[in-house]
Amino acid sequence: MKRTTLSLIACATALAAVTGFAAVSAPDDSGPDTAAPAARLPVERTSLLCPAPSTSDLAETAYTSFTPVTKGADDKGSAALVAAERADATDEGEDEKGEKKEKPVVQPRTPGTPVDGKTTGADAPALIGTAEGNTAPGWTVQQTTEVAAGTGRGVQGVNCTAPDTEFWFPGASTATGRTDYVHLTNPDDSAAVVDIELYGKDGALKSTVGEGVTVPPHGSESLLLSTLSDVKQTDLTVHVGVRSGRLGAAVQALDDKTGGDWLTAAADPASDLVMPGIPKDATAVRLVLFTPGGTDADLKVRLASPSGLITPAGHETVHVKAGMTTGVDLGEVTRGEAGSLVLTPTDRSVPVVAAVRVVRGKGDEQESAFIPASEPVGARATAADNRAKHTTLALSAPDGAAKVKVTASAGTEGGTPATKTYTLKAGTTQNVDAPVPAGLKGSYALTVETVSGGPVHASRTLTGSDDDVASFTVQTLPDDRGTVSVPNADEDLSVLQK
Repeated sequence: MKRTTLSLIACATALAAVTGFAAVSAPDDSGPDTAAPAARLPVERTSLLCPAPSTSDLAETAYTSFTPVTKGADDKGSAALVAAERADATDEGEDEKGEKKEKPVVQPRTPGTPVDGKTTGADAPALIGTAEGNTAPGWTVQQTTEVAAGTGRGVQGVNCTAPDTEFWFPGASTATGRTDYVHLTNPDDSAAVVDIELYGKDGALKSTVGEGVTVPPHGSESLLLSTLSDVKQTDLTVHVGVRSGRLGAAVQALDDKTGGDWLTAAADPASDLVMPGIPKDATAVRLVLFTPGGTDADLKVRLASPSGLITPAGHETVHVKAGMTTGVDLGEVTRGEAGSLVLTPTDRSVPVVAAVRVVRGKGDEQESAFIPASEPVGARATAADNRAKHTTLALSAPDGAAKVKVTASAGTEGGTPATKTYTLKAGTTQNVDAPVPAGLKGSYALTVETVSGGPVHASRTLTGSDDDVASFTVQTLPDDRGTVSVPNADEDLSVLQK
């Protein structure tokens, strides 16, 4: 059989495995105008990875799982989050070897209703999650940890992430008073091998410790950044590149004075970046940037405020040297109003990664969080674990006016879903009065859908249970990738004869 025929059969088989029905066909001689548009279909399987939440005995961690209802999804499905060390165990009982199986930390049930689970102490492991069928499209899991005292005190929140092969983390540090770890979780049956590179203000830091790090199958590793290099740096960019396999990765940044939070991977290097939803009462904002290529970048810095795009006084532009991490203190840039940081090239386009470190509060009651550059909401994005009177939803339309629909799910313990629609003016950010489920009991999910207009960027700020303390965490809301584009195809066996 010819190699071309084999390739076509392999392509058809791969498509069928993803969508369940795709078939290959020969091109129509009538031209491209007659081709049917590609269909968007719900994904059938989703993987999520959650890092080990804390090393503090005082840690209290909540996991909240939510899958939005997706048109066209399967009628049935299943999902579970289990400890990384026993990722193949999904229920109680014994396996064929007579070993006790592990109960899932969270056991999602029906799309449209969130489910939560809790752990306490320093021994909670990393988690590996898999969702199939109707629980897979848009599956979201929020991990929220509250630490009462010590390094990293406050609220630490992270959206569990899908496995990938490359991650950028601008905003890490090895400065005195900071204790930063990079967490790696491997969902697969074979070991993953990764390289961890650190870039400071003068370029790459010399280290061989981060080369060829092996993460065992269904296992996790956490590495203290100060063990990878003994150089003290206020601003670092961490690059995680996977040689073989795939991983989930996140950086836990803990500070002796300003608490701590999770730094999730920034959006892929790009010349135009948005960091949405800086809290309006932020007392300090530090922008950290890095360009991975060999060309310097010059960027225009603007803030998308409730009234439009403004330029922060004294910070009109920022210059980023190639291969070096740049940090800029923006102070109280929001000045009591909702805001999103918008970066655009002043001249030529150079790919950059960026994040901001935000501090709320003063004195002994300061707390910090991170907002990495984020992709737009796209078709749909979800934030789980929202709590009455402790949730702020920020929506930004930096390029053009837009309309979005926001849906509050039922609560984990009861409540009726609610929906609101919002219109955003071009170049603005709004902290919206997000809907709350009627009769809410427990926590709930917020789902944001783009209805029309330009791209929308969003984030959710969750404050701690103690209203007198400035503890908080911020999660961005990129597209949940709950659907995939699949070309329409017809069966045509004549291609096998060509």
